[in-house]
Amino acid sequence: MSRLPPRPELDWKDDGTPQDVRVDDIYFSRQSGLEETRLVFLKGCGLPDRWKGRGSFTIGELGFGTGLNFLAAWQLWRETRPSGKAWLHFVSFEGFPLDREDAARALSAWPEISAFSDKLIERWPERALGVQRIVWPDDGVMLTLHTGEISETLPASRFAADAWFLDGFSPAKNPQMWDKSLWPMVQQRCSDGVSLSTFTVAGFVRRGLAEAGFYVAKVEGFGRKRERLEVSLSEAPKRAPDIYGLRAPETLPKKVRILGAGIAGACLARTFLDRGLEVEVVDAADGPAQQASGNPLALIMPRLDAGDTVQARLLIDAYLRARQFYAGRPGVTETDVLQRPKDEREAERIAKVLADPPLGLENLEAAALGQLHKRALILEPEKLIAHLLDGASTRFGETLDLSGLDPDVPTIIAAGQGARALVPWLRLTGRLGQVEFANVAVDAPPSAIASGHYALALGQTRLWGATFDAWDGTGPETSEAARAENISALEVLDPYWRQAAKAAELQSRAGVRATTPDRLPLIGAVPDEAAAREVFEGAKHGQTIETDAPLVDGLFIAGGFGSRGFTWGPWAGEILASQILREPAPATGPALEAVSPMRLILRALKRGG
Repeated sequence: MSRLPPRPELDWKDDGTPQDVRVDDIYFSRQSGLEETRLVFLKGCGLPDRWKGRGSFTIGELGFGTGLNFLAAWQLWRETRPSGKAWLHFVSFEGFPLDREDAARALSAWPEISAFSDKLIERWPERALGVQRIVWPDDGVMLTLHTGEISETLPASRFAADAWFLDGFSPAKNPQMWDKSLWPMVQQRCSDGVSLSTFTVAGFVRRGLAEAGFYVAKVEGFGRKRERLEVSLSEAPKRAPDIYGLRAPETLPKKVRILGAGIAGACLARTFLDRGLEVEVVDAADGPAQQASGNPLALIMPRLDAGDTVQARLLIDAYLRARQFYAGRPGVTETDVLQRPKDEREAERIAKVLADPPLGLENLEAAALGQLHKRALILEPEKLIAHLLDGASTRFGETLDLSGLDPDVPTIIAAGQGARALVPWLRLTGRLGQVEFANVAVDAPPSAIASGHYALALGQTRLWGATFDAWDGTGPETSEAARAENISALEVLDPYWRQAAKAAELQSRAGVRATTPDRLPLIGAVPDEAAAREVFEGAKHGQTIETDAPLVDGLFIAGGFGSRGFTWGPWAGEILASQILREPAPATGPALEAVSPMRLILRALKRGG
């Protein structure tokens, strides 16, 4: 089975209506589709009345399609938004995603919503299995799209919806989107007072919903459809597991405190500022990005694994979120990256990736002796981080500590290797990374080459590296040995660069990257390690334990990013914002578990440590 989600088999009718040949059904009627959406789904779920006075409102949808329902909801939200700080969360599921060009062609039928469809098309989700999040802060609108088989994506999702749009193709032609096994999972993802709506009145759909605890009512339909369904809960929802283990706050915080002003802290700051919170950033250095984030240039490119695992997918999710987050910001330039294998093992991995790619040709293709990553990014950290921190209250030159933790003002550790001193049991390992850089007289277009090491060119700046050496706990200091390694690697990457380096006045810079044993980041609430050991030791000896998750109330972490801090930062920001503000999760349950700090304690206990 391909790692790329299948495309729909499109046929365009004479009037421009898109049809999926696979299920022999149209996406909408070109004459009345938008009007039908407004009646069946918006009015059918009691909108906009149901979001009046709300700080946030969440809509779940089965069947994203062209995004027409999302756009209609967005337009109504802008017209009736309860307040300037209120948020509309739209969580949708799609198994056969449209390409950007086909979506643009389909949505051109509705010029009256072009102000919204143009924005969506500009940031149209990539063709990839997983979870993608797109945020429009000015309107307070957030799209979370789960792509893949509904039988896999729905149970892996974590959210509770205030309304549901049930909008797969016809149940008779696309029965897997209406299977009765889905309705208990939908019910688990409902808030109290939820409303659901759909165009169909098929008997097996009505019976399945009723068996799952819903009250189903037929109401007047639209156009040639005489009836449709409006659905509500007939019993309290059976909640899906809350893997965050966080207490439900009586009120959401209005402020967060971030320890660290590198790329992790800056991404967190921007994320919470965009949510409308007050943000305080504290750093021991005398300014932002003084440690590993402070190189003149940085590279964002994907790490693509040959296997389709939870880890492989979350690496792609994080990369795609980073591209969405950084797009259009100061100090961000798009480029292609030619990646050559550094050894035979990597050559085999690249060959497997290209044989079954996890990203489409608009992002990845075969190249001579390797692969070409298209639409990667070169970043100028000084410009970018200053922009991301704009609006935050910053305090520099202060010792980082965890005194005075306040659950009403969450504290987030984003201090790189400095997190080890704050939470020693995390056992973060420092890796020393050195780069070489120079300014030359000749401008160059943005370009990048990678093969273990990497080389970047942007304007008159050239940068290459980086080493990844054991760190002895001092410094970080640059070394001639590391420079020699980088220059040697540069000659392998491209001999022309080696000649340019000889003529330039080289500078070196070193930083310490915080890494974890499994090379995955730590993102989430920080456990109370001593309490966790007591809980799990008691459970191991058969004791009955009734306790909340053993967490340090109000303390979170985003760290252990290794050499991919610029990639992990935006994704970490969304995960922590979702946890702290109780928003829909921007990742699957297994992905959240894979990056949870609790995993370190569980693994240590299993090993008897």
